[in-house]
Amino acid sequence: MASPTTATSNRGLTKPGVVVLQTFFIGLVSTIEIVVRHGVGVYTGVMICLAVLGTTRFGRAGTEYVSAATAPLAFAIVTFLVTAVTDSFHVSRVGVDFASSLASVAPYLIVAAAYGWFSYFRAKR
Repeated sequence: MASPTTATSNRGLTKPGVVVLQTFFIGLVSTIEIVVRHGVGVYTGVMICLAVLGTTRFGRAGTEYVSAATAPLAFAIVTFLVTAVTDSFHVSRVGVDFASSLASVAPYLIVAAAYGWFSYFRAKR
């Protein structure tokens, strides 16, 4: 039988949990925003920041790296796929819309990445 301290020390999100949580919430909000508004903006940017903040807060020790690295990748992959589907696979239009999406949330991505890497290096010390 496990001791009570062992059970409480393993609470929180694992590395795969961080990836799934960030990808799900960022993907959900960015998909809704692309479909409704035909582009991403403030709502997706705030969700990126909240996803990084939440996963660094509720993740287990050692998940800070995954939390910092997953948010931009999840956003880029989901945005590219949703843009490709909504633009009917027109190569030039997908490229322009994808670059526009990245540019519109760039300040949020920078803030979220800075906080994620700050928490990673702080935890590593």
